[in-house]
Amino acid sequence: MKKILTLNLHRIIALIVVLAGALGSLGFVLYTGRNNDSIPLEVLFIFWVISPFAALLIDFKISSRWSVLKRTTLYFLMLVISIGSLVAYSGALSPPGTKAAFVYLVVPLISWVLILIVIPIVSLFTRRH
Repeated sequence: MKKILTLNLHRIIALIVVLAGALGSLGFVLYTGRNNDSIPLEVLFIFWVISPFAALLIDFKISSRWSVLKRTTLYFLMLVISIGSLVAYSGALSPPGTKAAFVYLVVPLISWVLILIVIPIVSLFTRRH
């Protein structure tokens, strides 16, 4: 019973953090692109930045059928990607002279790579055990 309550708490926290990460990331991309005259380019950046969060939310929705280890891994990924994205987009760790566009291209790419590598590896591990 205690394990179920803990997992439900982790589930709620992960959902709140990923929603905050998505909204914060959207805010950063809109703020950074406020002087951009190209609306299609801005829309592409918005979709690209939000896409890992959408994937995490879809996984979150279907994760009730997953093993405890796989769900826990998903919740951890939701936290890491959300917090990492917000830190990266804030510019707190960017070296001087780093172009904002570079950060907005690379962070979602890294997020996607993490999602597409970690979840399948955990799936393989849980099938074997």
